[in-house]
Amino acid sequence: MSLAFLLTTLVVVATPGTGVVYTLAAGLSRGRRASVVAAFGCALGIVPHVVAAITGAAALLHASATAFQVLKYAGVAYLLWMAWATVRDRDALGVDGEPGERSPGRVIVRGVLINILNPKLTFFFFAFLPQFVSSGEPDAALRMLMLSGVFMAVTFVVFSAYGVLAASVRRQVISRPRVMAWLRRGFAGSFVMLGAKLAVTDR
Repeated sequence: MSLAFLLTTLVVVATPGTGVVYTLAAGLSRGRRASVVAAFGCALGIVPHVVAAITGAAALLHASATAFQVLKYAGVAYLLWMAWATVRDRDALGVDGEPGERSPGRVIVRGVLINILNPKLTFFFFAFLPQFVSSGEPDAALRMLMLSGVFMAVTFVVFSAYGVLAASVRRQVISRPRVMAWLRRGFAGSFVMLGAKLAVTDR
């Protein structure tokens, strides 16, 4: 494993995106445990993209404009739904909420869906992983799996750090209803902007 791979992975993972926004929201609304669970869900959502890239399904998706558009707009719709749910559900970032009220299963499922419905991840792995695997390497698929595992581990650690940091200021934040209201709008706006960004991206 090269230093270049680790540095590139760290930069890609640490760049704020839908997973970071979701993990931050989980940390602020439900505490440290929920933020770690959310980070796990986001990391788990990478698995289908890894499988697609390694099996060559990404090449088929890349060749089919229709398949790409369907997956892309499914992702956009989900992000917009997340924005609407964040504004509508006052308990999502509620002043009276206690850490762990939302079941871990629901937190994980949302995190998984956020990453599954992002076709850019598939193309990222399709273009990213081969750069660190020699074309003539006999165990190329195994090496790609190993590198993908490292990418997922880094995702989990970085996202958890974001969430735990947010959870550390949770008590100071939730005691201020007006701040919570603006946070809900801010997170909703972030999901809308990320959805708009995904909607206008091309392959």
